[in-house]
Amino acid sequence: MDERLQFVARRLAGESMAELCREFGISRKTGYKIFDRYQECGVQGLTDRSRRPYRYAHQLPFQVENYILNVKNEHPSWGARKIRERLGRRFSDIKIPAKSTIHAVLDRHGLVERRGRFRPRAQGTALSLGQNPNQLWCTDYKREFRLGNRQYCYPLTVTDHASRYLLCCEALSSTCEDYAFTVFERLFQDRGLPANIRSDNGVPFASAHALFHLSKLAVWWLRLGIGIERIKPGHPQQNGRHERMHLTLKKEATKPPAHNFLQQQARFDEFVDVFNHQRPHEALDMKCPVEVYQPSTRAALHPRLPGVARHRLSLPRQAHRGYQLRTHLSREQKD
Repeated sequence: MDERLQFVARRLAGESMAELCREFGISRKTGYKIFDRYQECGVQGLTDRSRRPYRYAHQLPFQVENYILNVKNEHPSWGARKIRERLGRRFSDIKIPAKSTIHAVLDRHGLVERRGRFRPRAQGTALSLGQNPNQLWCTDYKREFRLGNRQYCYPLTVTDHASRYLLCCEALSSTCEDYAFTVFERLFQDRGLPANIRSDNGVPFASAHALFHLSKLAVWWLRLGIGIERIKPGHPQQNGRHERMHLTLKKEATKPPAHNFLQQQARFDEFVDVFNHQRPHEALDMKCPVEVYQPSTRAALHPRLPGVARHRLSLPRQAHRGYQLRTHLSREQKD
């Protein structure tokens, strides 16, 4: 508005309209429009005006709109369909508005009750203390990060709650449950079975749409006699020991990231060795986790664990050729 006042003042002082418009960067049509409004309405004519249309081509007659509101107030439980039927019987000589139009009228006057969308979510379970080795294992995916070749890496980690022993850290290309089946099958064969496994409510550990929120992986654990523990959504502190390990893992093994999965897995293997055998832990009276942890006595009775055959899939070649090679060599040593 200040620029418009200056424009009008200089025009009243006798300056040329063309020169003023050129200086203010407007067309002469706009300049004459501003000056004419000042002559008609004074200073008030220089303020911004509403761009709202003077009339609406498809606006309902106010009598019909008032009737819709009166019916809604008389019958609060009625929706647009019932009101439209009532409207058709009352005004047979006019075009009856569509159901969506009646709903828009009700919504505009705040007469539509908005219901939040129901989304089933997995809930937390009771948590055990896990004071002895293999009473409780904790598992989670460390947050994904990009490797040097621009592929995303999703590290799957498992720790023993009591001894802080890092059981595995595998570089995976996704959180697909088929990959998790392969990792846990190898882990159960090497370390035995725990009493319970604690995880969050994400994939593949839980399924929000399944019965009791049990994923296929969780059902497999139950069939093996392993108890399922899940933390409450939004409460990562309930798995705090595992999350603290992830912080150390991030600092020492992912910054900077390796170029590909094989190189990144080599870093993870080195980190696991240092974390378990060399790094003293204050909560263990400065002992290393390997000095406290003992393999589980609940060993798998058969290499092909019950319920695994239908889920057993090979891991991606590009991402996990090193993992398959380690598995093959370990089996040859056992044979």
